[in-house]
Amino acid sequence: MQPLADRIRPKNLNEYIGQKHIIGKDSALLNAIKQNLLPSLILWGPPGVGKTSLAFIIATELKRPFYMISAINSGVKDIREVIEKASDTNIFNQDKPVLFIDEIHRFNKSQQDSLLSAVEKGTITLIGATTENPSFEVIPALLSRCQVYVLKSLEEKDLVSLIQHAIKDDLVLSQKQIELKEHEALIRLSGGDARKLLNALEITVNSTQEKKIVITNELVLKIVQQNLALYDKNGEQHYDIISAFIKSIRGSDPNAAVYYLARMLKGGEDPLFIARRLLILASEDIGNANPNALLLANNCFTAVNVIGMPEARIILSQCVTYLACCNKSNASYLAINDAFNLVDKTGDLAVPLQLRNSPTKLMKQLDYGTDYKYAHDYENNFTEQEFLPDDIKGTKIYEPGNNDRETEQRKYLKKLWKEKYGY
Repeated sequence: MQPLADRIRPKNLNEYIGQKHIIGKDSALLNAIKQNLLPSLILWGPPGVGKTSLAFIIATELKRPFYMISAINSGVKDIREVIEKASDTNIFNQDKPVLFIDEIHRFNKSQQDSLLSAVEKGTITLIGATTENPSFEVIPALLSRCQVYVLKSLEEKDLVSLIQHAIKDDLVLSQKQIELKEHEALIRLSGGDARKLLNALEITVNSTQEKKIVITNELVLKIVQQNLALYDKNGEQHYDIISAFIKSIRGSDPNAAVYYLARMLKGGEDPLFIARRLLILASEDIGNANPNALLLANNCFTAVNVIGMPEARIILSQCVTYLACCNKSNASYLAINDAFNLVDKTGDLAVPLQLRNSPTKLMKQLDYGTDYKYAHDYENNFTEQEFLPDDIKGTKIYEPGNNDRETEQRKYLKKLWKEKYGY
């Protein structure tokens, strides 16, 4: 029997749940579908948020031939065969066939190159689905010919709606007496992944022999936590392992970190995917507490790219254990988030006149840059002046962490700025 997630897969836009930011009323994508002017697309988002369903629905709405291949088990030969079929179809059909490639990030450069000509000539409309940042995983030539849409994890109201839809409309579940008394455990276990949610629901229903099935948090946790891994065949567990891996390093436990590293590598995870995550962590969770962390992580990424497996496991292990043993600070991460929020709140504030560029005579007449003080002309290469716009002057955004290096930074900033920023 088909899994529940496949049985209730949406067949049209009216049945599609979530992603209103890209497929809602007056959205660019919806207008493109209505006008039959669909560009090639990259759908980027976590697993189980409707990427495959959306691709199928788009092709159905446009009444176009639909071809689907998975990058996990397909190569250049498979791509060429589909493109040949699409070319033959185009002879009799004015509308381009849709070629959907699941997990397109798993294609190497030559495999992605083989798509370029067909996309450029209009032989196909490409829809690629990826869980990875396409800026890193899709070659620039192909990415420049595609519109990227970011899909989000489903919200609680969407997931509850999906549960209710399954209970009411699925051919199998609708024949049972099911009462949804509590849904929080199903939502928590799903992590915003619709496929996981429906798997958990189906496991719960199939594991009880009661005539009337009352779904409670206790029942779900008791049954699903023991059995969900059996359904974890399409890569969902990958996200649980990488989450545990990152949190172990952040928590300064090299033992757990290298254990999860081994789990990922033994499971066939791309070493470069791991190395990229270490680069992000080096800034997000260590930052100025140990600036060498970012340097080592960057060298690790380069070395892994050059060396490859199996030896790359040693390089990754060195970097992972080093990062786990570093002092931690998320000060830089918090600072840029606060800065983004401040910009959103205050808008495009005027840059102080003394900091403005003055390449023309008119700008100089308007006092652009006139009162700017060149720091290196002063003792200790510093003199107090205002750098922030007037409306937010004195605002402290960066707060050094509590570790040896950033404590020194705080002392230095306090010495320079006295009480201005409250260091």
